[in-house]
Amino acid sequence: MPVGHLLGFAVDVARATFRRPVQVQEFFEQAWFVVRVSVLPTVAITIPFGAVLSLQIGSLFNQMGARSFTGAVAVVGIVQQAAPIATVTIIAGAAGAAVAADIGARKIREELDAIEVLGISVIDRLVVPRVLAMAVVATLLNGIATAVGVAGGYVFNVLVQGGSPGAYLQSITALAQLPDLWIGEIKAFLFGLLAGIVACHQGLSVKRGPQGVGDGVNQTVIISFVVLLVVNTVLTLVYYQLVPPKGL
Repeated sequence: MPVGHLLGFAVDVARATFRRPVQVQEFFEQAWFVVRVSVLPTVAITIPFGAVLSLQIGSLFNQMGARSFTGAVAVVGIVQQAAPIATVTIIAGAAGAAVAADIGARKIREELDAIEVLGISVIDRLVVPRVLAMAVVATLLNGIATAVGVAGGYVFNVLVQGGSPGAYLQSITALAQLPDLWIGEIKAFLFGLLAGIVACHQGLSVKRGPQGVGDGVNQTVIISFVVLLVVNTVLTLVYYQLVPPKGL
């Protein structure tokens, strides 16, 4: 897949986002679909994320004699990294694959050609509502994943590792800060946006019948994960340049 084609498609989607009429009904239908296929898996994988992160950090900090800071480090890791990545993994893997398959199936049945013949833009009618739905739902799900991950880390640190509840909560206010939450939400929104763009682009690029649809779905998941990991690295580097870590 040429990178230039994907970038050009992203620009077309950005332009179409501000054109009227707005497909409100399609947006809500797609948002509900994304919620149905994503919310439970997101919660399910966030609990192990938070637990493993808390257990690993708690074990390491015990060796260093700094158990009281386990909560802060675990929460910052969950809020900034684990929750957004877990959320978008499900969004791209479940919702993104479904979107690519749906649009690809419409492409091989020549439904998209029929829409264009009627003078309706496929990007305006089908792509923009799906991309916005994935971005908005990813942002909302990230809030749920963050809460679940933090709660899971607390439970495992206190019940499994014998940590102090008061020390866990106090350390959070010592090192964590509000911009950590904002960067997590910004990441989730951008990740959802990019996952939607990649999924729709792959669906519209389907060729060779049903086999092409399957290939497009596989490529959607792979490309989405690669793009999201690269973007996550860049955003994290920029964030730490703009917002220095909170000192003790």
